[in-house]
Amino acid sequence: QVQLVQSGGGLVQAGGSLKLPCVASNFAFSSYTMSSYAMGWFRRAPGKERDFVAAISGNDIVTQYADSVKGRFIISKDNAKNTVFLQMNSLKPEDTAIYYCAYKPGITSRAPPDYDSWGQGTQVTVSS
Repeated sequence: QVQLVQSGGGLVQAGGSLKLPCVASNFAFSSYTMSSYAMGWFRRAPGKERDFVAAISGNDIVTQYADSVKGRFIISKDNAKNTVFLQMNSLKPEDTAIYYCAYKPGITSRAPPDYDSWGQGTQVTVSS
């Protein structure tokens, strides 16, 4: 089973930036057919459901973003390090949430139930 370990997160002022890494084990990004998997980022704000943030295909050709983060967040992968990143810029207080990375076989998806493996989550707090 794919295991995902997250780090990063923390407290940042509005307008600031953070980069969240998520390292995969029991799965090599570069050893599979490049389009046969996808990595995603989701977030859960206090009192809300887990929402889609961004996703990237195994071959890096397809990226998807929630409208609320488009133009501010960037999802990327480093296949040599088996790591997926979420670069978050121009952060807003409404970006405050627990952020989760996730893995799924097949094409990208915005639906949390489609993902098989999840990271442990990391808190991001944006102060105004």
